[in-house]
Amino acid sequence: MLNTIPEIKLNDGMTVPVIGFGTYKLNGAAGVNAIISAIEAGYRLIDSAFNYENEGAVGEAIRRCSVPREQLRVTSKLPGRHHAYNEAVVTIQESLYRSGLDYFDLYLIHWPNPSKDLYVEAWQALVDAQKWGLVRSIGVSNFLPEHLERIIKETGVAPSINQIELHPYFAQEEQRAWHKEHGIVTESWSPLGRANRLLEDPTIKKIADAHQKSVPQIILRWHIQLGALPLPKSASPERQIENLSIFDFSLSDEEMRTITGLSRPDGRTFGQDPAVYEEF
Repeated sequence: MLNTIPEIKLNDGMTVPVIGFGTYKLNGAAGVNAIISAIEAGYRLIDSAFNYENEGAVGEAIRRCSVPREQLRVTSKLPGRHHAYNEAVVTIQESLYRSGLDYFDLYLIHWPNPSKDLYVEAWQALVDAQKWGLVRSIGVSNFLPEHLERIIKETGVAPSINQIELHPYFAQEEQRAWHKEHGIVTESWSPLGRANRLLEDPTIKKIADAHQKSVPQIILRWHIQLGALPLPKSASPERQIENLSIFDFSLSDEEMRTITGLSRPDGRTFGQDPAVYEEF
């Protein structure tokens, strides 16, 4: 329905839309239907993960939808328990078997799990999977600059994307600046804050009223103008369309500063600090 979504080119040459669709907790038949609805609404970047246990639903939605596979960008992610090189290779293969797809457009390491200290091995597995044609582009999720520096130094390959928690209560200015300096695209998980009452914020509501837009539309537009790629999730067809309808207006510099000014050091919704958090 919407064919006016801009695209950006990643550091390896692949293009992706500037907004994608999150699929966390979209599982089974209901999940398939929600993902089909999103694709038909205009989403072309679909974000999944091994640990979401819905790669099968994503693959089924892709087979049933009216959009050709080559027009879609499909992401999955490697879980922490399979960072060892051989396990990582097998897990990428299993992700493809689960989904029934021949390749992923993007495959990310879900978390660095630094206490296990295997994320460099995991990254090497992704580098090799890209060479073998299992994935087109490779990236990471929740990596801090120290983790990014290490994998780049030890493998010579920089991620195309780093997917991080990013929303107005946690604007990640330093992290975003590091990504920009090193040619890495910032992708936003939980772009609407999910469980932190962001959608009720009176400051954002005032800006939304001024533009005659919804609060989610204002927040998603803020991501776009930051240069970040948000991944909103909704099973509602109406909300899916609303979340895509953000390219007919702009926020002023003052409005952008006001929204970014809501950020706070303790703004992580679930306190998941990549320096210590472990994901399995």
